[in-house]
Amino acid sequence: MTTEASPPGLDLGRLTAWWPDHVAAPAGELAARMIAGGKSNLTYEVTDGATTWIVRRPPLGHVLATAHDMAREHRVMTALRSTAVPVPETFALCQDTEVIGAPFYVMDRVVGTPYREARELIPLGADRVRAISTRLVDTLATLHQVDPMQVGLADFGRAEGFLARQVARWKKQLDASHTRDLPAAETLHARLAASVPPESAPGIVHGDYRLDKVLIDEHDELVAVLDWEMATLGDPLTDLALMVLYQRMGAAAGALISDVGSAPGYLSETEVLQQYAAGGGRDLSRFGFYLGLAAFKLAAILEGIHYRYLHGQTVGSGFEHIGEAIHPLLDAGLAALDQD
Repeated sequence: MTTEASPPGLDLGRLTAWWPDHVAAPAGELAARMIAGGKSNLTYEVTDGATTWIVRRPPLGHVLATAHDMAREHRVMTALRSTAVPVPETFALCQDTEVIGAPFYVMDRVVGTPYREARELIPLGADRVRAISTRLVDTLATLHQVDPMQVGLADFGRAEGFLARQVARWKKQLDASHTRDLPAAETLHARLAASVPPESAPGIVHGDYRLDKVLIDEHDELVAVLDWEMATLGDPLTDLALMVLYQRMGAAAGALISDVGSAPGYLSETEVLQQYAAGGGRDLSRFGFYLGLAAFKLAAILEGIHYRYLHGQTVGSGFEHIGEAIHPLLDAGLAALDQD
């Protein structure tokens, strides 16, 4: 792989000194490169020439409280290794910011493809795309059936009152990234706060589940669920709603949101909900609220990225249009509440 002496956010000299006592004695000099596509936590491939690992750390610069907790991401993947949910093996967690300037963890590199765009799926054919999208939904249902207590995650979050806290949390994070007035966000927040439904049975929530957050191998099997930075305990229907929102928005919001749902063979929104209900057995009668909350959450996340872009704190390209994507999201959230 093409490597950099020290990619942005990863001091290879200090990492090399830390590595032998916490991961493994390297077979050769460590080299690293940043993996393209991350607009939140930063992800790197690190190799000693014989073995390749993955290192994850928070973004550079402005970081919202609790939004990039490496210890939580490491803990939930470590716990899920004993379940039917496919996750990479974890090797080490470092919370000493003196090493690379931020907490980070090391995990196994799993070989697979994180499909993000319909054009990547279309050559596979409709039958394979249908199988992949079905496995995506089935894996989410499997995750939501895991008993947190049985895997040591009983204290991973406070499930009671989760939905109301989510409404408040994303308003707080939106306010923390304020650079402009967003009247539609204020309206959506007020309507969400006034219409919180009774919660679904609690479970492990991924927090940002969609096709490019998983790896698909050459046999179209789902071999790893990635990007657990927002995982917690709560109402699992928030995961389903966010995945459906991504599919509903699709190409309308440009390359910022995956358009995989438009690939021939991909499960329709109705089929996604039916497939999930068959595996999860949850009441979807108030799903409009969950879609509205998903839109508000995603708008808050993108506004945080927009804030970092305006302040020169992002790494890589593709950030200049982030701010524009927030407006159709807020409109979609209000429309979903009208249909609830």
